[in-house]
Amino acid sequence: MSGHEKINYVELPASDLERVKQFFSEAFGWEFTDYGPEYSAFNRQGIDGGFYKSERKARIEDGSALIVFFSETLEQTEQKIVQAGGIITQPTFSFPGGRRFHFSDPHGNEYGVWSDR
Repeated sequence: MSGHEKINYVELPASDLERVKQFFSEAFGWEFTDYGPEYSAFNRQGIDGGFYKSERKARIEDGSALIVFFSETLEQTEQKIVQAGGIITQPTFSFPGGRRFHFSDPHGNEYGVWSDR
């Protein structure tokens, strides 16, 4: 399958790169490659990407796109996120096709997690 003209990479802001890396490592088992003191990349997480040093935040209330994770066990994923230091910003709700909740990482970027169960 060709990757031509497909979404290939996402970049997100983070004021404290080490804390954000620690959060995603603890919550989801991500590994990072640092490219200097202001950028750290991840790969093999559904889409490759990275975090860049910035005070800005990716939140839907500010017009940002929402990055959504899939989970086969929504409640367990929510517990892992909270234990790693994430904050649930919108409790689980139902929608046609499944359920989801929103959370923020330690920097304040917003994400969603959905399940078809």
